[in-house]
Amino acid sequence: MNVADLEARLPRLSRLQPLAALGESRLRELLPICRLNAFPRNSNPLAASNGYGQVRYLLQGEMKLEMPDGSERVLVGGCEQGSLPLPRCVPHPLRCKAITDVELLTVDEDALDILLTWNQLATTDAVRSEGPETEPEPTDWRLMSSMFSVVNLTQGAFASLPAANIQTLLACFERIKVGRGETVIRQGDPGDYYYLIESGRCSVSRQVAGATLPLAELKSGNAFGEEALVADTARNATVTMKTAGILLRLAKADFGQLLRAPLLQSIALPEARRRVAAGAVWIDVRFAAEFRNDGFSGAINIPLNEIRQAMAGLDPEKDYVVYCQSGRRSSAAAFLLSQRGLHAVWLEGGMKACMEPMESIQ
Repeated sequence: MNVADLEARLPRLSRLQPLAALGESRLRELLPICRLNAFPRNSNPLAASNGYGQVRYLLQGEMKLEMPDGSERVLVGGCEQGSLPLPRCVPHPLRCKAITDVELLTVDEDALDILLTWNQLATTDAVRSEGPETEPEPTDWRLMSSMFSVVNLTQGAFASLPAANIQTLLACFERIKVGRGETVIRQGDPGDYYYLIESGRCSVSRQVAGATLPLAELKSGNAFGEEALVADTARNATVTMKTAGILLRLAKADFGQLLRAPLLQSIALPEARRRVAAGAVWIDVRFAAEFRNDGFSGAINIPLNEIRQAMAGLDPEKDYVVYCQSGRRSSAAAFLLSQRGLHAVWLEGGMKACMEPMESIQ
């Protein structure tokens, strides 16, 4: 059964425990990583699995379970007891018989646990407000859908963020109010903060040969300012508010310790080559002229300044190894890809660290 079938059962899913704690909007995001299966009367719906690594629910129908101690239990989908996950018996599957036709919902246990962890910490935290005499204000991090989406938290780089870092990370953000037309970061300035947009919209532009080139428009939930912090370079673009809004900013030191370090993974050349041989894809983030001169065989070329626009065309199921000349640009690109839920690492030391001829890099 597909997502549309699950969508139709959303009211029923919202009564399941602990899914009910997520709220309807989060539950809707969770649907693509759920499975809904139908089983006929007299079958054993649990025969194929012992339930390890899964959370399973009886959504509809009646089912008889034989417990490890020999006792029997009849479960009815939709009743109060049916709102709890099915019991598991590891290493052997439970003996079970469908008294009627039944429907089972299966959710990946690790994915659900990650989501519940973020959801509980994010809704109990507060963000410091600008000014020494103001009280912290709550931020509903669940609304930051672009940054803290279910996909990013369960499949992207945030899935590997240590749980111990989450609450500290969220508490270190500072809320600032910004007005329409206000410049938040300016091209050429040193990188000092990482930003999330809580509300409002802003435009990103770059000065090229004396002309202002519009690059993108950002909205609530989007992040910016990470490139200069990851690569330790000057700002490469200007960000200006198109509307009044509220920004959440994270100081450079906190960003490096709590977010950059856990999420950004570098690998040496031998491991990079092994991963590419196993199916990973090289991404060269240098300019096209540099890539044409000595790019790695089989690599795709996406210059760093185009990486945001190109993300939608990349396969979320693939692994990517990002490289540049020194590792500076590729580390920034790998972070951008990772925080959007793509599997990306960067080549440590870049091409300068590769002592063998470029044509031998596969």
